[in-house]
Amino acid sequence: MPAEGVTLSPKSHIMSFEEIYSIAKVFVKHGVTKIRITGGEPLVRKDADIILKKLASLPVELAITTNAVNIERHINILKECGIQKVNVSLDSLNKEKFNSITRRNFFEKVYGNILRLIEEGFEVKMNTVLMKNFNEDEIVDFIKLSKDHPLSVRFIEFMPFDGNKWDISKMVSYQEIMNHVYQVFEKNDVIRLKDAPNDTSKNYKIKDYKGSFAIISSVTNPFCDSCNRLRLTANGKMKNCLFSASETDLLTPLRQGKCIESVIKKHVLAKFKMRGGMDTLDKLKNPDLHTNNRNMTTIGG
Repeated sequence: MPAEGVTLSPKSHIMSFEEIYSIAKVFVKHGVTKIRITGGEPLVRKDADIILKKLASLPVELAITTNAVNIERHINILKECGIQKVNVSLDSLNKEKFNSITRRNFFEKVYGNILRLIEEGFEVKMNTVLMKNFNEDEIVDFIKLSKDHPLSVRFIEFMPFDGNKWDISKMVSYQEIMNHVYQVFEKNDVIRLKDAPNDTSKNYKIKDYKGSFAIISSVTNPFCDSCNRLRLTANGKMKNCLFSASETDLLTPLRQGKCIESVIKKHVLAKFKMRGGMDTLDKLKNPDLHTNNRNMTTIGG
């Protein structure tokens, strides 16, 4: 979280739960079978439970990504809505590091809620963005959490967004992550798992561990050829790729009573083959090509 915070959007600029439901119905009509509510933090909305209930009425698999600060208040609703998969963002197991990233002193609560979610029977994935000289020394500690817990730890390569001061030298690559793993674990004990169709991660587990770990290598080993994800931001903008700076407004035509199906189709067909058009590392290193993308803290969706 930036030290200066983020500029808050007027309520009128944000989709209501009725508008979220209306747009979601259009996507489901055209073949979407899974919806994930993400952030920012989706549970800060006062109508979060209503949104979940409305979306749960659609024929989709419903999931959520959260910072887990207040998720204990919503466990019953998650179960009522049939939500089984919960992704929790946690970039450090060190309290001081956690506080410096989030600007909040909630480490014990978040960690406790992760354990509670596991105890309650949810399929929990922990999302961890790695950065050199910050948390790369915690890779093995994160993996060891999966020894006694059926938890999937997912390491994410540091991606470029506006305002995050991205530099490829700060990124911990897929290969570097595996080097850390093999320094501690025998290669024969590191088991490569079969990835699910359209999976964004390369999945592994340590022999005899209850859980697993995975790597989302969107920078060094992009999975664009099998990616089937679309994002609808909290203010009704559609992004066909997380790397892409381009967005298409669905909320305005919806409020005008217009059909949004043709708008969606046009935006889907305009998707670049790889990483929002940054199909080489040289392009990725060019700040002019990624500083117009939203700050990750304002994407939501």
